[in-house]
Amino acid sequence: MTGTVTHDPPPTAGGQPERPLIVTEDAELLDDLLRLCAAAGATPEVHHGMPERRGRWETAPLVLVGDDAARRVRGAVRRPGVVLVCRDQDDSGVWKRAVQIGADHVLLLPDGEQWLVDRIADVAEGVGRPALTVGVIGGRGGAGASTLACALAVTSAREGLRTLLVDADPLGGGLDVLLGGETADGLRWPAFAASRGRVGGGALEESLPRLHSLRVLSWDRGDCVAVPPPAVRAVLAAARRGGGTVVVDLPRRLDDTVAEALAQLDLALLVVPAELRAVAAAGRVASVVGMVLRDLRVAVRGPYAPGLDDREVARLLGLPLAGEVPVESGLLRPHESGKPPGSAGRGPLARFCRGFWERTLVEAGAV
Repeated sequence: MTGTVTHDPPPTAGGQPERPLIVTEDAELLDDLLRLCAAAGATPEVHHGMPERRGRWETAPLVLVGDDAARRVRGAVRRPGVVLVCRDQDDSGVWKRAVQIGADHVLLLPDGEQWLVDRIADVAEGVGRPALTVGVIGGRGGAGASTLACALAVTSAREGLRTLLVDADPLGGGLDVLLGGETADGLRWPAFAASRGRVGGGALEESLPRLHSLRVLSWDRGDCVAVPPPAVRAVLAAARRGGGTVVVDLPRRLDDTVAEALAQLDLALLVVPAELRAVAAAGRVASVVGMVLRDLRVAVRGPYAPGLDDREVARLLGLPLAGEVPVESGLLRPHESGKPPGSAGRGPLARFCRGFWERTLVEAGAV
């Protein structure tokens, strides 16, 4: 249980997160707080009272004050990011002590452990703008969605953005294969199947295969073809916290796991070949995806059937037009060239991807 007065710790100088500060003489409470810091991947600085080092109280990104130490810090400078930690649910005086020290949260253990782990992890990782997260889904089978997802991720990485490519389709054959990295060292989805709660963003990124200057979360060649929704939620939330861009290749279905992935997206591209049957199939996909995701845009792929162009396809689907995905050999047969789609940085596909990121990052206020 936590009680809130205000929130948000101060930013740290230089953009580098500093260590949280613990103030307590209660050995049992200190053991609990150290355990929670370890779970969050943070190494705290511990004091029994006000820190002797000048300015440490003011600059620490998060201050955890044991209820036993509230009297000893009563004269400290008022600042945000102070949490008063206690155990006694029946002690009504804790709120008065919280006001006296300027705490913006009162946290009761053990009820508030997960909240505190999340808050400490924010400090340890440094919390900035979340990644712009884009999904790609085919309007029908063979539309080229996986290849476009790879091209978008490769382009993002080539432009210097921190980029993570996520394969959310266990039956798609593996995006690591599409990128030529099926034997690359690193974890795949089955390793995260038991994930719950908070996953460390930095630890996640470092554990994944690095291919073409981006990180890839794909599937292995084992029997695992599903990951529970809580694991998808935890992993994608960790991926987003790192900033930059996240590209998610989505399957053409909606279940609880896919719904969790859709809930993490800022927008999605529906890749639709410009033919009537593909438009009809894409309409069914759009109606299902639209139940979870509000910002769905159509990316039309030629060649065009008679009477169709990109604007007409968008009109028939009732979706905003993201643009025309150019037809080139890399989009339909990415393995023939031996290079990932979009990796050359030239050609129609690369231009489409570059233009997409330029527009979308501006829309999101990320540049």
